[in-house]
This record gives sequence, C-alpha cells and structure tokens, in this order.
Amino acid sequence: MPRLVHHSDVENVFDTPERAARLAGRIRELDGPDALVVGSGDTTAPGVLSLVASGRQAVDFHVATDTALETFGNHEFDHGPGALRELLERSPATYVSANVRDEDGERFGAAEGVVPHAVREIDGSRVGFVGVTDPATDSLNPMAASLSFSDPIAAVEAELEAMRAAADPPDHLVVLSHLGGGDDDLARALDVDAILGGHVHSPRNEHVDGTLLVRPGVNGAAVAEVELFADRRPTATLRERSDADPHSDLRNALERRMANTGLDETVATLDEPMSRTDEVVHGGECRVGNFVADAFRWALSADVGLTNAGGLRSGDPIAGRVTRADLVSLIPFEEPVVRAEVTGRELRSILAEMAAPTVDFGEDDWWHGHVSNARVVWDADAETLRDATVDGRAIDPEATYTVATSEYLLHSDQEFPTLRERHRAGEGGIQYEVLWRYAAERGIDPTIDGRIRVLNGSNEEADAERPAEEPSTVSDRGPRL
Repeated sequence: MPRLVHHSDVENVFDTPERAARLAGRIRELDGPDALVVGSGDTTAPGVLSLVASGRQAVDFHVATDTALETFGNHEFDHGPGALRELLERSPATYVSANVRDEDGERFGAAEGVVPHAVREIDGSRVGFVGVTDPATDSLNPMAASLSFSDPIAAVEAELEAMRAAADPPDHLVVLSHLGGGDDDLARALDVDAILGGHVHSPRNEHVDGTLLVRPGVNGAAVAEVELFADRRPTATLRERSDADPHSDLRNALERRMANTGLDETVATLDEPMSRTDEVVHGGECRVGNFVADAFRWALSADVGLTNAGGLRSGDPIAGRVTRADLVSLIPFEEPVVRAEVTGRELRSILAEMAAPTVDFGEDDWWHGHVSNARVVWDADAETLRDATVDGRAIDPEATYTVATSEYLLHSDQEFPTLRERHRAGEGGIQYEVLWRYAAERGIDPTIDGRIRVLNGSNEEADAERPAEEPSTVSDRGPRL
C-alpha cells in the first residue's frame, strides 16, 4: 500500500529553526520505503530567511526531508523568475507543473528540470502526479507578472490523458495543487484519487465526489499522511509536528543562516504580546492590524492607512524585545508603502472591500483589511457598508483622500480591486523598514479602539468585531497567501 507524506505552505516555519527542525523530524519519521514525500507549494517564501537567502533555505528543507516532488505556490515567485530558476537547479526535488508558462509562453523551468507530470513507483504501485498553480498568481504576486498561468482544469486533464495513454499507466492519480478554493472544482471535473492542496491556510481532510481533498495547514504545524488503496477510497491523517524529534542538521543549517541576517537589533519593547494568528488578523479589528495601518499612514502623512490582512504573516506572538527580524517576519515582502489618491466615493468602495473580497484563498467569514484614522461600520447580513468616517468626519464622495498602503494592492485585482495603479501618487520606504522606523520613534502599543464594527441582523456588534487575542497561545495557523 503506497503512502504519501504531504507538506504545504510551510512559509516562515524556517524563521524558528527549532520549529522547522521538528517539522522535518516528523516528515522523516513518517517516510519509509513504502512512502514518497511531496509538497504543494509556498515552501520557498515568504519569511525572514527567505528574504535574506532568496529562498535557498527551501533547498535545506528539501534535502533534510528527502522531498521527491514539489509544485509551485504563488510565493515561489517572490524573488522573481530568475531567482526561482537558480533554486530549481539546486533543489533535489523535482518540480511538477502543468499550467505555468514563462515569458515566451513555454513551460516555466523546463531547462531546470520542471516536468508537467511525473510517475513514481511506491510500494509496488505506480502513482502519477500532476502539479498546478492558482491561475491568479500573476495578479497575486507582482514578481510573477511576466509569467502566465493557464486554466488548471484543462492543464491537469491533458496530463492525466497522457499518463492514461502510456504503455504502463499509473495505478493511482494524484494532483499536487496550489489552487486553494479551486480544489473543489478540480475534484468535480476530474477523475483522480486525491488532490493534495495548499494556498488556503486552514487544514482540510474530506472527500468531494469521491476524491480525497487534503490540506495540512500553514507554517508546518502538521503534515498529511495519505494512504492509497487498490480497492477503496484513499484516506489521510494529519500529523502534528509538535512532539517530533528535531532534525539536527536542518536546525543547525537554519541557525547559521539566521545568525548571518544581521536583524537582531531591538527596535522597541512590547509589554502585552501582540497576537497574529489567522483568527485574529482575519477576525476584524486587531492590535497588529492597527499597528501596521498606523505605521503606513505615519510614514506618508496620509489621510488613511490601509493594510490587507493577508499581508500580515502568521506566527508566534510579537512580545517583549521586538527586533528588526520580528517585524520583517510580520511583512516579509520587499515592496514599498505607496500613497494613493482616491475620491471619497472610491474610498467607500475600498473600505467595503475589506469585507467583500474577490479572493478564493480565504474562508467565507474572513475580514480582509485594517485601517488607520478611519472608522467603518459593516452590516454583515446585508453585506453593505453602513457607515464610514475619516478623522471623525463623514466621507465626502467628491473630495480627494490620500491612502497609505502596500504597493501590492495597486497591482492585484484579487483584493481591493477599486485600488489601481492609476491611483499612485507617491512612494515611501519598504514596508518592514517603515515598521522599524515607526516602532523606534513611536513605540509599539496598539489598542482596540472601535475602528471596525461588524453588525449582525439585530444591529448588534457581531462576535467577529473584536476577536479574542490570547497572548499565551502560540498558533501557526494563519494569507498574503
């Protein structure tokens, strides 16, 4: 009986070497002669180590875990196609990708060994794999804008047909997917045994139209052990990493990389831990969201500060001695804060889009933005913006307002689609550098002050308005996905 050991969205697990070492230890423990280790993307980035090592810490991980096959997540492209090609040449894993095309329309990474499908023999059975990536990646990630991403269902179907037509077709068919919400469509359209997914950060383990759909969650909190059977549907078990014996070689390699970052300077102290789990940053107003939005507005002297919740990376609470590395880990993207000029009418649309995103990588009830110097009242049942003010005054639809936000939001049409490149009116520093300067000058002491109110049908505040922050609880769950 063949088994698959599946990891995905490990992202900033590397920024805590002990945590990454335990993940690798769990994977090695589950591996064996009847198993194959596979990944479904966002192994390379984001994170502090990813930023300073251009993703090369993922090679350390692939070596330590003996990962055989991997596919591209949207964050594999964080450092650009050129850096990713160099990483492909270094990695012992074979990347499987059916729908990513390079600048010339050819299969991305073909010269570096990327294949559209692969067949491996595992415990006497032949297992065929296809890899696929979210077709919105060129919008989600500005560094992937020169690439193209074809329809995932058509791309996977073409590779399945090729494997089925082979002289010795596979006994099992598996998709390594970084589609997020698109996995359900894939399962309903195609006849495969399992879709090993990622992109959405919440764990999943269920069958859809007879196909096993699995996600292990984010930051290496767990891996999925998948069993493939000849006479019945496959099954999966999510295995947590917490009590695994750490992989000492990986821990040592990552510790050496962290020691060379030069980011251990203290910029501020924080008495009350600031949580940044998915439940917090996507649950409504929160301290970490207020801190970032305040810093953005301060840096560009804007009327409003705005950050997308998905840009705040999950991880351990920020507390005590706050270093440069801590704030890089919060927003590990080498993109500037920009000033946008919008009309009041556009600003109201932007504020409404905090609750009504077009993304398919989140959960239905997620809140997607945080603001500074603005207050928002959202009617969750009617799905409408009940009220919005800036600096305590009603928004004038004909007036012009400045908004300090991430450059990413001008590029992406997946979040805050009202904001476009044409609104750009200025540019500040790199986002994490803005956080450094703000923390050093103003400190870090954000409070919950009613910037976001979510109303239910009886006009009472919904529980989502102020999610409980549990400073003593460390969680790895947690987008920008």
